[in-house]
Parts: sequence; C-alpha cells; structure tokens
Amino acid sequence: MDCIFCKIVKGEIPSKKAYEDEKILAFYDINPQAPIHILVIPKVHIASVDEINEDNSEIISHIFKTIPKIAKEHAVNDKGYRVISNCGDDACQSVKHLHFHILGGRQLSESMA
Repeated sequence: MDCIFCKIVKGEIPSKKAYEDEKILAFYDINPQAPIHILVIPKVHIASVDEINEDNSEIISHIFKTIPKIAKEHAVNDKGYRVISNCGDDACQSVKHLHFHILGGRQLSESMA
C-alpha cells in the first residue's frame, strides 16, 4: 500500500506530532488553513468515513474522545474549533486514509463550501 499517512504512522515519513497513543496519531498539517491545523488519524488504515463499521467504530469513538483533549492542549477549546473530515473526490479528500482536521486559533469563515 502506498498510503502517505500509513508511512507517517510507521515513521517512514517524518511529521510534527501533536499527540500519539496506541490507536491514533495527530500531527500538524503541512499546509495549514488556520493557526492551529492538526490532522488526527487512526493508526490502522481506514480509507474514509464510508469504511467506518462495527469492526473499527471503537477507534472512531476513541478519536472523538481525544479531539477535545488535543484542542485543550492547543488552547483552542475556549474560543472554539472546527472538526472536518472530507470523504471522496468531490469533497477534496486528498489522502485516502481517514483523517479529521482540527482547525482553530482564529475566527473561521461561516462558509463551508
């Protein structure tokens, strides 16, 4: 598999880590769209939201339990932050490995499209 995020998880490609545990990795986006722009990924390969199922839903639950902790560690929890996951080509999912963007650190646009 030639998945860039799987290579980051394996340490084959360097990243600036924001958080890591046995199930997930969070790292700073190399093309940030906000002052705080962190990607949160499962360490196991799941291509997109479309592949979430009973077998892997515990990992997704863990991600969403951890996102508030990451937001607090990066001081965006008080004023607010956005969590986004793009799914498929029309949504501009550039890496086919499930990931959630945490964006914050400034007032974000009300426009989502």
